[in-house]
Amino acid sequence: MKFTKKYILIPFILMILLTITACSETTGTAKNSSKKITFGLIGSIDAIPMIIAEEQGYFQKHDVNVELQTFKSAKDRDAAFQGGNLDGIISDLIAIGLYNEAGFDVKITGSTTGSFVFLSNPSITDIHDLKGKNVIVSKNTSIEYTLDKALESVGLTAEDITKEEVPSIPTRLELLKNNQADAAVLPEPFVTMGLHAGLNELTSTDALNLDPFITAFTQESIEKKGSEIIAFYKAYDEAVDYLNTHAIDEYMDIVIEKIGYPEDLKNQIELPTFRKNSLANEEDIISAFDWLKSKNLLTKELNPTDVLSNIATK
Repeated sequence: MKFTKKYILIPFILMILLTITACSETTGTAKNSSKKITFGLIGSIDAIPMIIAEEQGYFQKHDVNVELQTFKSAKDRDAAFQGGNLDGIISDLIAIGLYNEAGFDVKITGSTTGSFVFLSNPSITDIHDLKGKNVIVSKNTSIEYTLDKALESVGLTAEDITKEEVPSIPTRLELLKNNQADAAVLPEPFVTMGLHAGLNELTSTDALNLDPFITAFTQESIEKKGSEIIAFYKAYDEAVDYLNTHAIDEYMDIVIEKIGYPEDLKNQIELPTFRKNSLANEEDIISAFDWLKSKNLLTKELNPTDVLSNIATK
């Protein structure tokens, strides 16, 4: 009888042990249950805080798994975004209007420290000199928006120049440097490269009081990965603190490696004071959407509140 009782107890003990093991495994999984965020970059200076957040371990610190993908043109980025391969991107206000016009529900969740500069070959020293000249752009983007606003600032229109479509940012710079175009609008660090190659600066988004630079996530990602997006921006803000308190030579090698900038850029570029995350200005949104409407690219009545999400700025 003693043996019988002993063997009867064994299955119960095994069941208890299995239950404890299962609970331990479940608890361990919960600690690492953060959903991955896939985020798209273009090789401009506003990508640097994301690169630093990854390299300094700030994403890991805030328990968010982020995969950064870099694109050479806005069109390549948009194809990946609209194809469902990205949760969020560095983008611009023009793109936000186009996404929502096409029924792609995307929300502005932050802003970046971006800049566009209107560069020309050495023979052109003033925007007025562009009349009848060839300007290379990425059409239906904030690049073209900036170009049109620059022309408008001196009383010219798009009809006064010839626009040529060149989506790739590095290609735009090379064409301009090789005197195969008269002018182009470019982001940093390509502006610095152009200036060191002898190109002229005609104007900039700062001079024109334009600020179309934003970050955005799909509404689906906001609903499904809200806590991860909040953590993403906490890491972003820490990266901004790092950038604003460290010398450029402490981190630029990593940026050059990750984005593919030329090695000598480290000794040429001057970076701005980066801003922590905040939502885009409503006046900037209205201005961008009005431009889209003037080109018949936006037919929906979109208000700033329709495209803003304060998930990370509450």
